[in-house]
Amino acid sequence: MPPMRYWTQLATEMFPPADLVRQAVETERWGFDATCLSDHFQPWWEPGESSQAWTVLGAIGQATEKLPLGTGVTTPVHRYHPAVTAQAFATLESMFPGRAFVGIGSGESLNETPCGMDWPAVGEQVDRMEEALEIISRLFDGERLDHGGPHFRTKRALLHTRGERRPPIYISAFGPRAAKVAARWGDGLWTLADPEQAPELIDVYRGACEEAGHEPGEIILQVGFSWAEDDDTALEGSRVWKATLPPEYFREDWSDPVEMQRKAQAEISDDEFKEGYIVSSDPSVHADRVREVEQLGATVVCLQNGSGADPHGALRVYGEQVLPALRE
Repeated sequence: MPPMRYWTQLATEMFPPADLVRQAVETERWGFDATCLSDHFQPWWEPGESSQAWTVLGAIGQATEKLPLGTGVTTPVHRYHPAVTAQAFATLESMFPGRAFVGIGSGESLNETPCGMDWPAVGEQVDRMEEALEIISRLFDGERLDHGGPHFRTKRALLHTRGERRPPIYISAFGPRAAKVAARWGDGLWTLADPEQAPELIDVYRGACEEAGHEPGEIILQVGFSWAEDDDTALEGSRVWKATLPPEYFREDWSDPVEMQRKAQAEISDDEFKEGYIVSSDPSVHADRVREVEQLGATVVCLQNGSGADPHGALRVYGEQVLPALRE
């Protein structure tokens, strides 16, 4: 088996674009295996940040040497047409050969409703994602595409700029149907490192891959972390990420960051938050928690840097202490 890999996810919701580029440079310097950006129209709280991820990826590609880069994840269900999504990542691969990938998910009302979408039920969310994946996949393969589906249309669409390699597609799943979609259209499964849900989703994904007659791809398990010089500062710098925990925010029509943050802070205790988020000043605690994620079945651990107090110090501590401990 290949060695475990460790990615960073850089938070467009928390940090301005120039700082994201700096964090990506540090990601490469400190020995992580890849980086990705969250891809949002608005943050989970106000005031926050929300730079356009694809634009920042171009800058990251120029500022780094070999670092694989992509999104974690893009949602081509309304605000992005799938053909334009395919064009963007084919361009990225052309500019930075062998380095681009794209994460695809079904999205949240948080990012689609401000762009005019009436947020649909979960079934339609996954329907839209699967139709988008078909379009993206066929365009990546070089097809000139006429497509007339229930949600998207193309007329003789063709990617005129492509790299020699097809960018890998990693598909986000929070339920069994999406995990099966990942097996049909993706090069891997991407989900949260939730010990109650991840093993079942991985089993569904692997079973669907077996039924389809191909080997499973990557198993990308994501977890957030916050490091600072002391535990209280690490917690204070990351509390806003409570707004990513209520499951209804991913399924239902929640699109007001102020109300979402208010509700999350009122309902989720600090102890509950720290059960799902790595919050500590102690590098050994971070290493132990990452090992727990590995045991869930990951081939890649995607570490979302939510260290609002000191994001650069956090990357340094991971590079100097946490990653070496994990790779012993």
